[in-house]
Amino acid sequence: MEIPTHMKAWMYYEYGSFTDVLKFDEAKTTSVPRVKDDQVLIKIVAAALNPIDAKRMTGFFKPTDSPLPTIPGYDVGGVVVKVGAQVKQLKVGDEVYGNINEEPLRDTKQFGSLAEYTAVEEKLLALKPKNLSFPEAAGLPLAIETAYQGLERCGPLHGKSILVLGGAGGVGSLVIQLAKHVFGASRVAATSSSGKLEFLKSLGVDLAIDYTKENLEDLPEKFDVVFDGIGQSDKAVKVVKEGGNIVGIIVEVTPFAYRMIVTLDGSVLEKLNPFLESGKVKPIVDPNGPFPFSQVAEAFAYLKTGRATGKVIIYPIP
Repeated sequence: MEIPTHMKAWMYYEYGSFTDVLKFDEAKTTSVPRVKDDQVLIKIVAAALNPIDAKRMTGFFKPTDSPLPTIPGYDVGGVVVKVGAQVKQLKVGDEVYGNINEEPLRDTKQFGSLAEYTAVEEKLLALKPKNLSFPEAAGLPLAIETAYQGLERCGPLHGKSILVLGGAGGVGSLVIQLAKHVFGASRVAATSSSGKLEFLKSLGVDLAIDYTKENLEDLPEKFDVVFDGIGQSDKAVKVVKEGGNIVGIIVEVTPFAYRMIVTLDGSVLEKLNPFLESGKVKPIVDPNGPFPFSQVAEAFAYLKTGRATGKVIIYPIP
């Protein structure tokens, strides 16, 4: 296929709330990014939103951020249309997915995934599982790699129990599945609001906890591992067993918790592909989506409500 010189993209030229600074370049004045020797150019089919996208837009990571203007977006699913000179495994036509930044909190790319094209290092990508659609695959990378790395720090979970705070979210829903089917946890508990308890049970949760009605500190049992994806480590310490582990992915964590600094690598996706292709681990796409490419701002507004179940997806990207 012929690769154009310019593309449609969502961009921001200054830091601030997405409602104020996010702009849609529909006139195609944005240049398609150049491909470095270790990169491939992806024609993007679907992308996913993450809370970190909106936080980055406010200037939260300004000291280590890429220059403005910036195209936001971390997660991507698409087709390789060009390969760099040092690319060894991927080829033009491959359907791939991944997260485009090796370190999401720093060293971020100026050209993200909310555009028609993006350039990504080969090592950050994996072949898309054959049974997954592009929207399903695009919602996985940052969340599933975060979930996997957090659980990996706790070692094997055979015979152990785990409590997942925020089990219906993009990361939490995958922590539940990985803990049960990949790491072998014997008992999985998770918290959510009242309307999502049945969803938690559908993921295989043994104990679904309604955080609007129950106080964690009043629970009769303690857990070997508490995975805190919502910034409630003050509550996590009250329900973890002595000598147990707390994993926190929000900046504020207690001295007893592992602070997650996620480093992304396509090899994690490759390792998990068999679990995805077998259906043991399933991507969770929010049923109110996907949002079309023209409605990225509306998708960010929806993500901000905190009501999403699983991932908020942008699809199709023309």
